[in-house]
Amino acid sequence: MESQRPFARGFPGLYIHIPFCLSKCPYCHFFSLSPFRPEDVERYLEALFREMDLYRTLFSRFDTVYIGGGTPSVLTACQMERLIDGINERLVVDPSAEWTLEVNPGDVEDGFLEASRDSGINRINVGVQSFDDRLLAFLGRRHTARQAADALEACRRVGFTNLGVDLVYGIPAQGEDAWRDSLSEALKHSPEHLSCYELTIEPGTPFDALRAKGDLPLISEERSCRFFMETSEFLSEAGYLHYEISNFARNPSCRSRHNGKYWNHTPYLGLGPSAHSFLEGVRWWNRASLADYILMLREGRKPVEQTETLSKEELRFEAFFLGLRTSEGIHLGEFKVLYEMDLLTEKRGIIDRLVDEGFLRLEGEFLRPTRKGMAVADSLSLI
Repeated sequence: MESQRPFARGFPGLYIHIPFCLSKCPYCHFFSLSPFRPEDVERYLEALFREMDLYRTLFSRFDTVYIGGGTPSVLTACQMERLIDGINERLVVDPSAEWTLEVNPGDVEDGFLEASRDSGINRINVGVQSFDDRLLAFLGRRHTARQAADALEACRRVGFTNLGVDLVYGIPAQGEDAWRDSLSEALKHSPEHLSCYELTIEPGTPFDALRAKGDLPLISEERSCRFFMETSEFLSEAGYLHYEISNFARNPSCRSRHNGKYWNHTPYLGLGPSAHSFLEGVRWWNRASLADYILMLREGRKPVEQTETLSKEELRFEAFFLGLRTSEGIHLGEFKVLYEMDLLTEKRGIIDRLVDEGFLRLEGEFLRPTRKGMAVADSLSLI
């Protein structure tokens, strides 16, 4: 029997970017300020509420809210309560919405977690990255393995029943045994969700500068694939659903509802410096500058840096690319209606070959990647 589609298009998602960090990780390319002043946070929240007001009528209702960064947990408990109250006062959020909050293990305190929980956060995502102190130091993280475990225990203690853990693999000098140890440590806390990302070197980061000088050795493509396959096998054997290249859920209801919107062209609104939005084939993103963001909103202007309207061909490619990153795959009938392409007619030869080679499988109305196919999904999208 075919499974139901998990990410049916519905209400939009809301993303809030918190652009502050106590320290900047050398691999991170997301916009954030470090150091920052306490008054910067207050000025930012005022501007953020102004931006919400500008979008009141464009998006009627949201059923997911994701507060990310940066480091949202650098906010005080009072600031987090104020932020969530401000969202609810200005925008319509469905009563059954998924509210996700990212936290750094070095910041986690019961008072902050309790305030977040009482304000409506029902899903918490902890940026552990590793349970190996040596690798945490290499990654520039400001927490220890012990603090990571304590943070996960604290989230459970205050009553969070939807707990996510972020981990990184493919770190230079990280062996497969060390990676399996981190996975095993994470599973001791029975998280509802795990995100396992390969370390990537983004342009403009300190790690990119080290790579350019030859001071940062990278793992081979073969080792990268081995890490991926072992991660999938390890967590699948532990009972987790590998539902997207980097994401695993204890059961279908634990999948990230918010992130699913990014994978199937459901509308979403991003607020804050550098945040991206998408609606009806149009994508736009904000200035990556706190000063410009605050100034433009004080002047009553949306802080948009650029807007692009995607062509039918661009939307089709994105849908194909993103669909093959998920275990659910591509619904062929829906794809034909939405993107005006019959994949089985126009791509039949290469699809049959990839099925024969074990990269894809046809199951009823779905074209789905195998585990082997998910490992090379970026290449599959080029067919």
